[in-house]
Amino acid sequence: MAQLFAGTSGWAYPSWKPDFYPDKLAQKKFLGHYATCLNTVEVNFTFRQLVKETTMQNWLQDTPAHFRFGIKAHQVITHIKRLKGTEDFLPRFLATIEPVAVAGKLGPVLFQLPPNLKADTALLTDFLATVPRTVPAAFEFRNASWLTDSTWDLLKSSNAALCVAETETMTTPDVVTAAFVYYRFRKPSYTGDERKSMVDRIQQHLAEGRNVFAYFKHEETPEGALYAVELLREVGRNGLQP
Repeated sequence: MAQLFAGTSGWAYPSWKPDFYPDKLAQKKFLGHYATCLNTVEVNFTFRQLVKETTMQNWLQDTPAHFRFGIKAHQVITHIKRLKGTEDFLPRFLATIEPVAVAGKLGPVLFQLPPNLKADTALLTDFLATVPRTVPAAFEFRNASWLTDSTWDLLKSSNAALCVAETETMTTPDVVTAAFVYYRFRKPSYTGDERKSMVDRIQQHLAEGRNVFAYFKHEETPEGALYAVELLREVGRNGLQP
């Protein structure tokens, strides 16, 4: 049965007390508590640093078997090399997250492209060829020139997901290109009607057999985490223990 994985892009926010984290909870216990309420987190830490294995092992120890880590690809791949000539660095990056994959807790790897990187079909074709098929890859395009049928076709050919990102300035078309779907809900707040629309869209994907990964914006306020808790409750298919 397809599942909804919902969470936020990060968890280490003391300002989420007391609405999400208990007032007396130590910061080193944040992830463990987070994982009792939500079943995935998008790790932005990996965008700037190659994570040490000891750090990964701590994350694995603090989370239950059903939990999934979405991993943002390192900036060397997406912003410095801009998908070109990454044959050496990409395997190095993937090796650092191998412990999560071995533990069965790897969610999608998000390749978030810079806003000034315009559509280049040959570039994306060549890069997709270097990503192992065992890696559940998702792509967030932040330049509108990418939002075309030719991009969707390329992603479909590699079973790579289009990251449907909703921001205050740009919303990606809700197009399915893989066996799973990936949402980044980046607005600071959502109305009741907007949240109901999320539930309807996600339930449709689940009914069609696709896992859904949905991440709310991480902020100094806990709204994103509370939205994710509500979403899991409304949809119901989350793997969390009652």
